[in-house]
Amino acid sequence: MTTSAPMSGRKAQAARNDALILQAARAVFTADPGAPIAAVAERAGVGISALYRRYPSKEALLQKLCFDGLMVYIAAAEKAVADQGDPWDAFATFMREVVDADTHSLTIALAGTFQPTEELYHAAVRAGDLATQVHGKAASAGVLRPDVTVSDVALLFEQLASVKLGEHERTEQLRHRYLALLLDSLRRPPAHRPLPGPPPQDTELRARWTPRSP
Repeated sequence: MTTSAPMSGRKAQAARNDALILQAARAVFTADPGAPIAAVAERAGVGISALYRRYPSKEALLQKLCFDGLMVYIAAAEKAVADQGDPWDAFATFMREVVDADTHSLTIALAGTFQPTEELYHAAVRAGDLATQVHGKAASAGVLRPDVTVSDVALLFEQLASVKLGEHERTEQLRHRYLALLLDSLRRPPAHRPLPGPPPQDTELRARWTPRSP
């Protein structure tokens, strides 16, 4: 069995920096697509020169973020298409994995803010083809209500991505609560299972109007 040689100290540091930059860029640009690239470097804790060595422009960084998001979506869809088990379980697992990956926060924030590359275009076509296959598999098995389209599912993902309340863990909990509600409404025959997680409290909703400290 062959193993990969360990990266040198410089390469390992570059890889760590890249991960920090991408994590920071996702947080910065989903919150404010118009933020300057310097805000990413500051959040990542790296020098602006280190960032520019990896990504020569803000557009290149946005392209990378969206390409990575598409790759995660494609992997989840390929898994669902290949699943030979229960058709509904395959569809529901696909939905949960995409919601967990939060790929559609990038769509909401960044669509139309940069010029896609040829690589991004081909990845988007692949993602669309797979989404059609995932939908078609569930529909042909009779487990998905017949009036729901692939485009409906895409916008449902965006609706779930828009749910943000409190800390990251609470947001994830609420997204899964509403995903469970959506899945029950999409399933044929209808299902009525207990919803996961507690509902939002009035105090949580009111807290959104509390001014944030600078």
